[in-house]
Amino acid sequence: MTIKVGDKLPDGQLHEFIEVETAGCSLGPNTFQVADLAKGKKIVIFGLPGAYTPTCSAQHVPSYVRHHDALKATGVDEIWCLAVNDAFVMGAWGREQGATGKVRMMADGSADYTKKLGLELDLTARGMGVRCQRFSMLVDNGVVKKLNIEAPGKYEVSGAETMLKQHA
Repeated sequence: MTIKVGDKLPDGQLHEFIEVETAGCSLGPNTFQVADLAKGKKIVIFGLPGAYTPTCSAQHVPSYVRHHDALKATGVDEIWCLAVNDAFVMGAWGREQGATGKVRMMADGSADYTKKLGLELDLTARGMGVRCQRFSMLVDNGVVKKLNIEAPGKYEVSGAETMLKQHA
């Protein structure tokens, strides 16, 4: 079943490549509980089919990097990019996209969390396996407040510009 507005985010884990070691976070891939990360925060989460893919690299991630400050000004605490890739790939892609310090590049390497959201996309016929649909959502204290799911092959409603209009 696909997540919807009013639903609480499902329990699960995501992985993030940490560039700088801090208390509680070691250098390299770290595993985080989604519920812990979302507690008490307003988060924009956007999902996409994969790192380094054309629309994701040319439009989707850049829209959130570009509008980071504007989203923060509306009260958003964090912005997450979710993709079915490993934490190493997401970390490298985030560096190349200029996302460091702006967008948390959250890896769901086995699509476990994507499936819990009901937002999986089967691209096995194209040699890409199970991926994440293109979407965006606004989550407040773990509850979905806005949800934009793209039609297959489209990029019309999940960019930062739409989220800004909805949240301003």
